[in-house]
Amino acid sequence: MKKLLFLAIGLLTMAASVNAQDGPRRYPRRVVRRLPPQQQSHRYRPVDDWYKPKVGIAGGLNISNTVDAYNADFSTSSVAGAHIGLTFEVPIAYPLSFAPEFLFSQKGYKAETPDGTFRQRTNFIDIPLLAKLRVTRGFNIVVGPQLTFQTSTRNTYDDGFSTIYRDNYDGLRDKSYLSGLIGVGFDLNRNAELRFRYALDFNQNRGDANSSIPDYRNQVFQIGLGFKFQ
Repeated sequence: MKKLLFLAIGLLTMAASVNAQDGPRRYPRRVVRRLPPQQQSHRYRPVDDWYKPKVGIAGGLNISNTVDAYNADFSTSSVAGAHIGLTFEVPIAYPLSFAPEFLFSQKGYKAETPDGTFRQRTNFIDIPLLAKLRVTRGFNIVVGPQLTFQTSTRNTYDDGFSTIYRDNYDGLRDKSYLSGLIGVGFDLNRNAELRFRYALDFNQNRGDANSSIPDYRNQVFQIGLGFKFQ
């Protein structure tokens, strides 16, 4: 019995000695690879390029008419035209940017008179100087003044039997106006935008004193597409 007891004690002592020599069990470290900040940005969230200045083009449809506050008998209806030109966007401080444009724009109106149908088509160079406010990603509001310079006018008279065209390029040097513009934009993707805008002249058109047409103000509804180049 004593021999068995001494033998058990000896085995326990040897086991303790072996464990002490081996030391604590070590496990291999798990290596976690971290991506650089730029790669993390591209991998986990879309890149926001709002802070980059942008140049682009825009174009679309004009629906124009007149506003006349001094002659209730002067009734007109809308005509369709087009606008096209260059756009710029310069970030100022998030979410505000400066967005000037340079556009060729067709405006005008149509009127029914006792002598037939009268239509006026006027071509302008419009220079909107806009503040652009990002409301949320993909949606923005623009507002600001617009400088407008008249370049040519075509009057059309149709009495039901014949049509007469009269083009006017003279006397347009002083045909400049100040307008107000407000609108919204929806980003279709990083480079394309759907635009809706309304513009109204602040000062009246200075018509011919010998004409039966009173002075009036242009108003224009615009729908168009803008394309930005990075």
